[in-house]
Amino acid sequence: MTDGPGTGRGESASADVRPAPPSTPPPPQPAGRALVAMMAFATGAVIANLYYAQPLVDRLAEVFESGSGAVGLVITVTQIGYAIGLATLVPLGDLVERRRLLAVLLGAATLGMAAMAAAPSLAILGAAAAIVGLTSVAVQVIVPFAHVLAADGRQGQVVATVMSGLLLGILLSRTVAGVVAELFGWRAVFVLGALLSAAIAVVLWRTLPTVVPTTRLGYPALLMSVVRLVREEPVLRLRIVYGALTFSTFSVFWTSAGFLLAERPYDWNNAEIGAFALFGVMGALAAKFAGRLADRGWATWTTGFFVLITALSYVLIGAGATSLAALVIGVVLMDMGVQGTHINNQNLIFALRPEARSRLNTAYMVAYFLSASVGSALSAYVYAAHGWIGVSVLGAAFPAVACAVWLAEISLGRRRAA
Repeated sequence: MTDGPGTGRGESASADVRPAPPSTPPPPQPAGRALVAMMAFATGAVIANLYYAQPLVDRLAEVFESGSGAVGLVITVTQIGYAIGLATLVPLGDLVERRRLLAVLLGAATLGMAAMAAAPSLAILGAAAAIVGLTSVAVQVIVPFAHVLAADGRQGQVVATVMSGLLLGILLSRTVAGVVAELFGWRAVFVLGALLSAAIAVVLWRTLPTVVPTTRLGYPALLMSVVRLVREEPVLRLRIVYGALTFSTFSVFWTSAGFLLAERPYDWNNAEIGAFALFGVMGALAAKFAGRLADRGWATWTTGFFVLITALSYVLIGAGATSLAALVIGVVLMDMGVQGTHINNQNLIFALRPEARSRLNTAYMVAYFLSASVGSALSAYVYAAHGWIGVSVLGAAFPAVACAVWLAEISLGRRRAA
């Protein structure tokens, strides 16, 4: 269960293969800072499409004369679409030329966002939201692509930069949606998402290099190979556990934070609650150093540090029931721990089998996303039953288990080395 290189096993032969391409272009030049920054911005802007509707639930219920539960289904189908895309579309990054795949996905996401902006009914809004969720998995094609384009010895830094953009998009999307809706109306929020998605599609098409697909497996065999990777790669399984335990705690906090801040002693309005996400941004940016440490071979040890501070952050988060200062410091530490662990995880799994980066990412991100759903559901239930202290205990429990897993990993590694 220690870090290490991949097994080097090639893909099994299959009768369901495509013919090899007639010519092989030279390897791409390492990505410069401008291209890495563009990829980071792209991941943030596209992932935001999944979250724009969340702060607009009350407004959408009023416009479409529906209950909040019906509008909540729009958010649910967006998340379901994203989960399906993770399992069925992201693996295509190993089979289809990535620049072309991104153009198709982002083009469809643009149309989906435009349909949401123009939706005359809640049913059409929901159908368009499903398309947006399905195609916004473009961000999970970009992340392993960034690892491919990074110069040797800088993969960790590049992935950290791109992942910071993604987390910033998640955290800031609600704030942006609230401000834009207040100034220009709710439809303008989805118009903004459509324009950004279209612009990103054009820019990435013009700036990203062409990279030869890394497999000739047929599509059914491609999907089955994801399961085989999980079975054959112990490092992947271990990193799935770390990712699931830490991202679930992220969802535990952010699902119920709005409830806490809307009640006494805070009594914040929607705009103030949305702005609170800026403190989470500080934590996300603070975790960028994880990439540099991963490049130096410290990913195992820094994982222990990150999961520990994630668990300890909930001491402060619990005190945040009455202290804003404690809540702010706690959320900065929590987000830093979650993001740092995630950066370590992706750097290690992408190195296992370079020819299968997209499928490795699929296996990891499906578990990551499902864990967030579990954390969110448990958080809402626990808050209703036990209040903020209950949420804090629940949030601390997940990274506490991750700490125990890390100690077991280190102990086993030492016994094997003895």
